Amino acid sequence: MPDRRVVLHQLLSLLREVNIGKRVLVAIDGVDGAGKTVVAEELVEVADQDGLRPISSLSIDGFHHPRSIRYANGPGPDSFYRNSYDYDAFIRSVVTPFRHGLSITPAVWDVDADLAVLPPHVCLPEDCVLLVDGIFLHRPELRELWDASVWVQVPFAVSVPRGNERFAGQSDSDPEAQSNHRYVGGQRLYFAQCSPWDHATWVLDNEDLTHPAIRGILSPGSSPSLP
Repeated sequence: MPDRRVVLHQLLSLLREVNIGKRVLVAIDGVDGAGKTVVAEELVEVADQDGLRPISSLSIDGFHHPRSIRYANGPGPDSFYRNSYDYDAFIRSVVTPFRHGLSITPAVWDVDADLAVLPPHVCLPEDCVLLVDGIFLHRPELRELWDASVWVQVPFAVSVPRGNERFAGQSDSDPEAQSNHRYVGGQRLYFAQCSPWDHATWVLDNEDLTHPAIRGILSPGSSPSLP
């Protein structure tokens, strides 16, 4: 079974074949704790080493709404799914300038500090592949933004404890625990309404971090992430 480095090279080769010579936007989608950001960072690192078509990355987490908006309709799954992100700001700051060959603004909001940020503009090469990692990236209003996309597949039984390791005091590894209800429930709403794996160009099985695998597109009934 190929090790992680081999699979990353395989995925990198696939990404570099998309619209050669043009700027390309690629979504790296998956549940919280699937490893999306790490995958994106690893792909950038591998690309930097070989000096071929450049790869860059940013996270949709830099485009959260303020907490007052995110929780305006309560702490439940529906508000998590519907109110977490400012997609208009993402399109205005990243997508539109990227498509026009201009520099981008990689973030507008610090979700931890709950404050606006204005980082330096980032200039990217004309043939750059820009990876955008985050959750909910195959929503209907976002699908047409991507030239290609990856669904990072990990079941909740693995993603929840993996994701919660990042946060002090968030130790309940049970996906059905009340402390995880907002996030797991929001993802289940996303699954039910969008079937993101059906819209992905590639599915990366990232349950085994040592031996991930690029797989064919899944059907909704076959996804281990479904309830």
